[in-house]
Amino acid sequence: MSLPPFQRLVDDHWRDVARLAQALAGPTDGDDVAQQAWAQALAAYPRLRSDRNLRGWLLTITSRCATDVHRARSRRPLSVADVALVAEDRARAPAVPGADVVATLPDDPLWEAVRALPERQRIAVALRYVVDLDHAELARQLGTTPAASRRLVSDALAALRLRAVAPPAYSPTRTSPTFMEAP
Repeated sequence: MSLPPFQRLVDDHWRDVARLAQALAGPTDGDDVAQQAWAQALAAYPRLRSDRNLRGWLLTITSRCATDVHRARSRRPLSVADVALVAEDRARAPAVPGADVVATLPDDPLWEAVRALPERQRIAVALRYVVDLDHAELARQLGTTPAASRRLVSDALAALRLRAVAPPAYSPTRTSPTFMEAP
């Protein structure tokens, strides 16, 4: 078996790895996850036994690197000053959720909701919609059946819909005069 040069692998799949890393780890850690995945892939590449499904192999490494970042983030201690700042921010938070939201990204609430999903659902959604895998390929990546991968994606989408912010309800009462009324 002859493996293609590693650079060809990078050229062919760097976008998929970067998109999956961003989807799973978020905009802050996504680049680090992608870089870590490429470093691990380069180290393991000479020992690879088969050149079948190299894309899947890379995406598996990427999803595992993202999982490692999530685990490390949860174990990372906060300094006492940081804890005090977090407590102050929560104390000053408005009574109405979202009243002072200044998002750094236009889809920041969506990324927050995706990060809140259980790990397998988060990976399934990212592989399905970010990397654009069909359910058969998704099942191979996750080690499940196509029906189970459909269920994972379906459950994840249902959870995201529940967290979605509903548009304000229509109110028939007016709060300001119309142009025909005197002020």
